[in-house]
Amino acid sequence: MDLRPISLLFLFFLCARVPAQTSDAYSRLASIAEIEQKLMVPMRDGKRLATDVYRPKGVAKAPVILVRTPYQFNGWVDGEEQTRNYERAYEAVSRGYAYVVQNERGRYYSEGEWDILGVPLTDGYDAIDWLSKQAWSNGNVGLYGCSSTAEWQMAVASLGHPALKAMVPMGYGAGVGRVGDFMEQGNWYRGGAQQMLFTSWLYHVQHDPNGPRLPEGLSREDLLRLQRFYDMEPEYPEISSTEMLSTLPVSEIISANHGPRGIYEDMIARKPNDPAWFEGGLYHDDMPFDVPTFWFTSWYDVSISPNLALFNHVRENAVSQEARDNQYLWIAPTLHCAYTRATENTVVGERSVGDARYDYDGLIYGFFDKWLKEETPGLTAGTPSPADADTLARVTYYTMGSNEWQTAPAWPPPAAEMVPYYLSSDGGANTLYGDGRLVREMPARDTPDHFVYDPMNPVYSYGGNVCCTGDAIDGGSYDQRRREARNDVLVYTSEPFAEDTEVSGSVESTLYLSSDVKDTDLTLKLIVVEEDGSAYNLDETIQRVRYREGYDKEVFMEEGQVYKVDLTPLNTSNMFRAGQRLRIEVSSSNFPRFERNLNTGGSNFDEKEGVVARNVIHHSREYPSVVRVPIVRPTARR
Repeated sequence: MDLRPISLLFLFFLCARVPAQTSDAYSRLASIAEIEQKLMVPMRDGKRLATDVYRPKGVAKAPVILVRTPYQFNGWVDGEEQTRNYERAYEAVSRGYAYVVQNERGRYYSEGEWDILGVPLTDGYDAIDWLSKQAWSNGNVGLYGCSSTAEWQMAVASLGHPALKAMVPMGYGAGVGRVGDFMEQGNWYRGGAQQMLFTSWLYHVQHDPNGPRLPEGLSREDLLRLQRFYDMEPEYPEISSTEMLSTLPVSEIISANHGPRGIYEDMIARKPNDPAWFEGGLYHDDMPFDVPTFWFTSWYDVSISPNLALFNHVRENAVSQEARDNQYLWIAPTLHCAYTRATENTVVGERSVGDARYDYDGLIYGFFDKWLKEETPGLTAGTPSPADADTLARVTYYTMGSNEWQTAPAWPPPAAEMVPYYLSSDGGANTLYGDGRLVREMPARDTPDHFVYDPMNPVYSYGGNVCCTGDAIDGGSYDQRRREARNDVLVYTSEPFAEDTEVSGSVESTLYLSSDVKDTDLTLKLIVVEEDGSAYNLDETIQRVRYREGYDKEVFMEEGQVYKVDLTPLNTSNMFRAGQRLRIEVSSSNFPRFERNLNTGGSNFDEKEGVVARNVIHHSREYPSVVRVPIVRPTARR
């Protein structure tokens, strides 16, 4: 028997499994780092979490940067993410840090059962404690990561481990529970309406409890051997998120599409004030916080407004003055976690926002140097420079339109003046071809605008401040005119600006609504209209009307009554050039960015049939529907 074909096949298989581990990134890292993979760090209940440690060769004691994640980081799995992991480790080790990556409980090689945000919180505390006590550690630990590697950080920080000296959370909105006027419960809600990103995310991420698992208690030797040919990564069937998210009822989206069982069916049934939201890994504004933090956000992320609200909350309420004085904020003009993807011509969706590049590693490690390396001065207040991370303003934000970085001592910029723009029309604001106007003076009489909202024919999302929805939505800024041609979209547009006008800060909105149904949603988009008529979205929000008086109760509408509805604030920084105009869109759906309100007044999550709503937006002195816009006057800035 000729064994050569079999031998060749074996060699091919072996080579196919090795590239990530022997890649250029790994080789570079191995040249400067002591590498220990599959260390099983014990938690207080005996469960062990899989941990990889990369620390500088020849350094007796190093500060520690910890990244905890639900995602795969097995170095024997070839892929872009594994390469990036080695590159991040190389950057940290080359700067004198031990870089540690750990899987959350119940993920891949970590023992126990998984729940979102790596609960229990004590796991994060125990990991910090273990790292601070290693012989090679100088006792100082910093937390770093974006999205799922950032969102767990805030709640764990509330436990107050003394070794936790600094944090750099990026795109951290899904870790924010309740803060101020926002009760998003980790990006699950906006204004009481479900954000459908987590439906798509959990379909592609949660591990079915009946799936294959390694037995607990395996030796490190066995784990190191097994990781070479078992990656523990489920292979999810390809599915169109667009089609999947159209399934009704929403509680059955994953199961009806033969997806993995997990925590989705439990989470979808929770109301915004459900006690379960306050028992997991979310950070709420009644929890202590006392860690110097460098917050990274972006204009087209899914939760820019609650992210900014959390920054302001911590600045005002951190336990110590030192922590209050050492909160920094960075706002980039990018999508979720796309900071380093900015280019000389950064295009977000369809809109160019110019050269948005920056030396993020220099900024981040300058911050860590101050708090984790006791011999370096680190950052002080001042004006940032790409080549010099020794100075940093309290808030650095990118203004689109003028395409420049700016600084301020707070957010919103103190120079911003709230200017009201009132909704007005002759009763025909439907579509961009209607007569909807944004005016500076309150309309004298009510000429309301009517539209019909059919949940079986919703306004489909186009671009926006979103992530994680698969092929359902491409995030970013897109020309909205095709959506504005629908009769169920009310369009209100200002006169052209006579001079360049900077809008930077929080945009507040109040609408007056009447309807023939018990409950419906109000959606709002903030738009910049170019001189050629193209209309690019800046931010968006929604409000489920039953929650207009708070999220601790549901108050339904009665036909013939007019109701005041305050929507959650929007945030942006955009230079409206002379000749451009400000626009808002008002409707009752933005799907599948947000779930459809079926208008019945029922639970919504377990319903299949909807009813058509005939909604009316009022605008007059009696019913002053308005958007309040933060305008920064050039004289005020000077």
